[in-house]
Amino acid sequence: MSSIDTSLPDEIASVADSDEEQRLSKDVIFELLKNRRRREVLAYLLESDETVTLGELAEQIAAWENDTEVSALSSDQRKRVYVALYQTHLPKMDDAGIVEYDQDRGLISLADNADLLMMYLDTDTHRQDRWDRWYATLSVVGAALVTGAFLGLPPLSSIPTLGLAGVVVVAFFLLSLAHVVTNRQLERNVDGKLSRIE
Repeated sequence: MSSIDTSLPDEIASVADSDEEQRLSKDVIFELLKNRRRREVLAYLLESDETVTLGELAEQIAAWENDTEVSALSSDQRKRVYVALYQTHLPKMDDAGIVEYDQDRGLISLADNADLLMMYLDTDTHRQDRWDRWYATLSVVGAALVTGAFLGLPPLSSIPTLGLAGVVVVAFFLLSLAHVVTNRQLERNVDGKLSRIE
């Protein structure tokens, strides 16, 4: 007999019965994310960006847990993770609409509600805001160009220093405008996700 708890919290079970656009409560989100294996399932699916088999998912998670390569895993290490995913974690994630889990065929992929959990994860594949690098690069290049024109260096001596400074200012304005537009889009995206959280 297995002692693994396969019962679902009431909040998750009610999500599965709902016909309207699926919404998740913060309790359900944090319930799903509190387990490391479920976080690793999300990380692996996000990285692979396609449907995976239960076998390959279990092997990779077992390798991460045992800090080894997939080829060096023992059958017990594979089986322990496989059984836990099969019986507990994937059914819970499927019921919450986080993954699409075809238990008969052993196929798993990300589902519509996965994005609600991704914003709580710190993954390397998650796009990071690196506007500071663009501003720093533009500052260095702009300063070098204006200084070169001021000192009369050959390729820049034919361009008026004031005109070159104006180009640098316009470049900063355009970069700032792009930053504002991107941030507004991200805000709308996050607001849309947050509206699906109860």
